Amino acid sequence: MTTDRKIVIVGGGLVGPVCALYMSKRGYNVTLYECRSDPRECGYTRGRSINLAVSNRARKALRELGLEEDILKVSVPMRGRYLHQPNGKHVPIFYDPKNKECIYSVSRNYLNRRLLDAMGEYNNLQIKFDHKLVDAKIESGQLKFLQTKTNVTIDVRADLIIGADGAYSTMRRYMMQKPMFDYNQTYINHGYVELTITPEYGHLLAPNYLHIWPRSDFMMIALPNSDHSWTVTLFMPFKQFEQLDHRDQLMSFFNKLFPDIVPLIGEEQLVEHFFKIKPSALMYVKCSKFHTDAKSLLLGDAAHAMLPFYGQGMNAGFEDCAIFNSVLEYCNDNISMALEAYTERRRNDAHAICELALYNYVEMRDLVIRPSFRIRKFVDNILFNLFPEYWIPLYNSITFTEMGYKNCISNRSWQDKFILCAFVIISTVVALVAAIYVRL
Repeated sequence: MTTDRKIVIVGGGLVGPVCALYMSKRGYNVTLYECRSDPRECGYTRGRSINLAVSNRARKALRELGLEEDILKVSVPMRGRYLHQPNGKHVPIFYDPKNKECIYSVSRNYLNRRLLDAMGEYNNLQIKFDHKLVDAKIESGQLKFLQTKTNVTIDVRADLIIGADGAYSTMRRYMMQKPMFDYNQTYINHGYVELTITPEYGHLLAPNYLHIWPRSDFMMIALPNSDHSWTVTLFMPFKQFEQLDHRDQLMSFFNKLFPDIVPLIGEEQLVEHFFKIKPSALMYVKCSKFHTDAKSLLLGDAAHAMLPFYGQGMNAGFEDCAIFNSVLEYCNDNISMALEAYTERRRNDAHAICELALYNYVEMRDLVIRPSFRIRKFVDNILFNLFPEYWIPLYNSITFTEMGYKNCISNRSWQDKFILCAFVIISTVVALVAAIYVRL
């Protein structure tokens, strides 16, 4: 298919390029405007996690774009969680003991560069770096960008404007000026700091796992990199970060709660990196719809930024692009119809994964070390092995299937009811048998 219709995508990152590739494959004339410089020239910018967890939803999008193999070959498979318990014990918990499914830790920098390189293969696709959106008249498809290196403004017209410019989206701000567009932004009182284990000591951690140090109210995690280093992230309430205001307090805190990781990071490096930058904030975003009129659409974090604890931010964003592409196909490229259909199909799922990500923080930092979690995991694994078509555990449904996020919650809900009913029936039968035995 070829068309003269022009698509403008605001924002680069990862979702912008994936969306651009999909739209270019459909034959649209696509231009992506990115306010930052080309990362292939300026390198990695601090402030965002350098690790991403690729699972089924992102893999599907990458597969459809012919990029899955390239990404996975430089990624590190993670077969499960490796718990460093407060009592010093280490416990591996596999994600999928039955099918051996895993998630993949990939460098954000590499993924970004590979997507940009792929964009260069399309004649109907352009990317403009160092272009900041400064004005938008959405109803008429008119945009104004500032070329930040020359301080010159340019006017652009589009048949469809797609905002993929992240959690603090400028495009969303203009869409919020339209009637009937509700928006909610929620911060949690926890932040995060990133640390590093160098390749020299990286081999001392069990490979191919997501390592977790659950400590009830907070936690630390470590994701592997292809060079055998590890990216370590401490998630904790801001109040506790504020209490660690000098070296002695920091080292006392780590030696008490994370003693096994101190020699891996190194005391000097730990102190230097911890105090180098302030903890970053964590928040999630919900929108009542993802489009306005027939001219604009939000995808990825611009539409539904979420907490990072299910590793679904990028996966959901890539899935947004794949779903919008399929909706355009179904609607025969009637953009107005496709925008309405996309919002209706995607809104509830986006809200659901935001809630799931918040829940998973509680699970990772606290529930995983409780006996009830182990028992439930054991029951889930047994039933999944016996009835794989009917009993899919919550984590598996989110990470290893394309089931809608809302349906993942519904699926978990009926499983909870089934287990409760089974427990009540078994308990009643046991009680009756015991009563009969006592009478005999």
